[in-house]
Amino acid sequence: MFQSVLDYFESIDPILAALYATLFTWFLTAFGASFVFFFKNMNRVVLDGMLGFTGGVMVAASFWSLLAPAIEMSEGEGFIKVIPAAVGFALGALFIFGLDKVLPHLHINFKETEGVKSPWQRTTLLVLAITLHNIPEGLAVGVLFGGVAAGIPEASIAGAVTLAIGIGIQNFPEGIAVSMPLRRMGMSRWKSFMYGQSSALVEPIAGVLGAVAVTFFTPLLPYALAFAAGAMIFVVVEEVIPETQQDKNTDIATLGFIGGFIVMMTLDVALG
Repeated sequence: MFQSVLDYFESIDPILAALYATLFTWFLTAFGASFVFFFKNMNRVVLDGMLGFTGGVMVAASFWSLLAPAIEMSEGEGFIKVIPAAVGFALGALFIFGLDKVLPHLHINFKETEGVKSPWQRTTLLVLAITLHNIPEGLAVGVLFGGVAAGIPEASIAGAVTLAIGIGIQNFPEGIAVSMPLRRMGMSRWKSFMYGQSSALVEPIAGVLGAVAVTFFTPLLPYALAFAAGAMIFVVVEEVIPETQQDKNTDIATLGFIGGFIVMMTLDVALG
């Protein structure tokens, strides 16, 4: 089945493939959000474990799918070879850091508000928080497909599809993490679902933009891959991991992280 998927993606334009792949990641977010139609509450232990899993997938994807290829395709030796990855990684982290300070958003625990002060409702602020998470994820998938379009040997359809599968898997609990708190606040099931799935609509946009940018500016690819990695790592360290430490489920969250890392590493090595 995986080979059939690869054959299909190889037969279409890579930018269109980036759109389809990121629509898949959005769909899994929507699937997670749809659980609000069946449950009003999600056990906090389960949620922390799933968020830990999300962090593990993102960290593994950052190295195996983004940083390692970025270093491999860079020219030169020694310190020269790692400069594009180092610069891109730093810029990606600083990009999300800047957005984090400017864009008003609310953490999942509904206690910490960040960014400039805003009269927006808490529901909007929560969706914006998860949207911040999804920008680097869509970008990561897009730049890999852009590398394929540019003919970079280190960028493969298999690697791009594998990354999309991994990102999609970890998007599932993110959909739950948005919709369930909104339902507990008294919002209707339908509105909770709509807010939950809308947080990932930025992924297809970021994916296509990333693919187009790399296609037209091929030398950017190592920087772009590392940029997406830096952005993802910043999100994990600043948002995802601290969120799992709010209650007394740190062991569950840590095991979830390890499990997510293993799953993504296995997918990337076995399929990518």
